[in-house]
Amino acid sequence: MTSLLRAGIIGTGFMGSVHAQAVRAAGAEVSAVAGSSRASAEAAAASLYARTAAESPDALIARDDVDVVHICTPNATHADLARKAIAAGKSVVCEKPLATSVADAQELTDLAARAGVVTAVPFVYRFYPAVREARDRILRGDAGRLWLLHGSYLQDWLAGAQAMNWRVHPRLGGASRAFGDIGVHWCDLMEFTTGHRITRLVAKTSRAYDQRESGGRLSSVATEDGATLLFETDKGATGSLVVSQVSPGRKNRLWFSFDGTEASLSFNQERPDTLHLGNTDFRSEIAVGPNTLTTPGGQRYTRLPPGHPQGYQDSFNSFAMDVYAAVQGQPPEGLPTFRDGLRAAQLTDAVIASAARQTWVDVPGVDDPSQLPISYTAPERQKQ
Repeated sequence: MTSLLRAGIIGTGFMGSVHAQAVRAAGAEVSAVAGSSRASAEAAAASLYARTAAESPDALIARDDVDVVHICTPNATHADLARKAIAAGKSVVCEKPLATSVADAQELTDLAARAGVVTAVPFVYRFYPAVREARDRILRGDAGRLWLLHGSYLQDWLAGAQAMNWRVHPRLGGASRAFGDIGVHWCDLMEFTTGHRITRLVAKTSRAYDQRESGGRLSSVATEDGATLLFETDKGATGSLVVSQVSPGRKNRLWFSFDGTEASLSFNQERPDTLHLGNTDFRSEIAVGPNTLTTPGGQRYTRLPPGHPQGYQDSFNSFAMDVYAAVQGQPPEGLPTFRDGLRAAQLTDAVIASAARQTWVDVPGVDDPSQLPISYTAPERQKQ
């Protein structure tokens, strides 16, 4: 970086701390932090190593010493804050979902394009060295023709009827929880790594608990605990995905297997130091390191020797480094932008519609402005 860039972080929870560490790793500084109140911002300023606490999110966006706005707040607030940051001419890093509706995600994408500001959505699983190695190998043809794309994303942080979080409530988290929160990560990773795009899908959503306890009272749950999908791609492959936030013992298991006519490649985020390769003659595990990964993408994001796993924060740091390089006028290949956030909104909309209709639905493409969002009205139980 040729000059010190300054970040403003809106949100004082877990993701705010992840963003703050990544900002510093990118060689920038956290100028200001804002929260739901001035008190929460002041409490977070020290732990996030911010220069100051802003009085409000709006005040942070307006500051002259903030070049990049990081939005790490509940989902329903993302669109409004991103609009304001774009209007202020700031670069914007917005946690996913970019918006809780396709219309808002499309508007933000268009506004950012017209304003010419750098945008990013943290689809950070793209930044594991093993994933980049798999992508390069697939794109150069090592796997042959990909025909089966399958995997899962399993967590247990909402296991138990007493487990609650603001994401459970549609008003704050959006109409889809499990898919909208983590399923979109898997889909982004699949499409980025393989070059395939989902064109049709059929989905079934489900709940482990129809009621959850909050403040000593049971309340009905409107969002899904899990989702299962079958899908087709624009290059003739079929695939499946299982998503759950209520799978005991699964902490953050994002797993995929991309199977081709010549070879298969598999990755498990809970074991990020290994890429699995196989064909009919052999099966091997590549230990991630600067001398073991052979493709440009794999080597670019490898920072440690084999036996020293690079994990989630390392990938987030690499994402932030690429964001700040783009702000400096050197955009790297593969940076997830608001267009990718729009793509996630389209997929989420399709999953909601398919689950409601119990049928296959088409997924529009980001590059086709004539494709309108799927018209969907939630049943009364989901509006509660």
